Amino acid sequence: MDDSDAAGALVALMERLRKDCPWDRKQTARDLSGYLLEECYEVLDALSREDWKELEGELGDLLFQIVFLARLGEERGAFDFESVARRIHDKMVARHPHVFGDAAVHDADGVRVQWEELKRKEREKAGRPPSPFDGVPRALPALLKAVRLTSRAADLGFDWERDADVLVKLDEEVAEFKAELSAPGGERKERVAGEIGDLLFTVVNVARRHGVDPEAALQSTNAKFLRRFEEVARRVRVANKEIKQVPLAELDAEWNRVKEEEKS
Repeated sequence: MDDSDAAGALVALMERLRKDCPWDRKQTARDLSGYLLEECYEVLDALSREDWKELEGELGDLLFQIVFLARLGEERGAFDFESVARRIHDKMVARHPHVFGDAAVHDADGVRVQWEELKRKEREKAGRPPSPFDGVPRALPALLKAVRLTSRAADLGFDWERDADVLVKLDEEVAEFKAELSAPGGERKERVAGEIGDLLFTVVNVARRHGVDPEAALQSTNAKFLRRFEEVARRVRVANKEIKQVPLAELDAEWNRVKEEEKS
């Protein structure tokens, strides 16, 4: 393969797979959505570990999903890989008039403000009705979407005045959640789910106001739990025991020992 046209070779490969591979031939856009999301998370995982060699491979996997979707678009007569690349190229040129035109922007904040203004003008030109949340993708993961929504509302002046106020709100949500847990009724599960959503949404606001990325914070806690529980499981195996058969009190004691050892 000529490295100078690696992208073209990948597009040609995809065309061949759609013709000759039974699995690739049967895939639909809906089928690919799960794979696309999975590959995005694989990229994010490699990024979080700054593993550049693995990142190269994961970016390739993600690019393959994009080429696959572009092929489906071409089969429907909607677009192809070249038109996708051309469209994003033209958009980036239009969104960077300080680079490709004569606009004057002096710092990153200025670029961000200019970007949002250009997006607003594009939406107006397209005749789309304005919304305070224009540009916030509907399919964002829930935590990230909550950050984007509340940040946008805060930019428009809809926010707590003090950090103490949002902590009061958090206490209120915890109390409502506890009350719902003990309440009778056939719709209890739905009400509990609603209170959990309210509680999580408020926690996101606490994180946002303190400059904390809640997704990154939860990922860090996930990693901590995984690391500690894997060590507990390892110690159980060394003792020639099955973890499912170990009493909870014994697992708790081992967990606490792992925590204390990490601190020291």
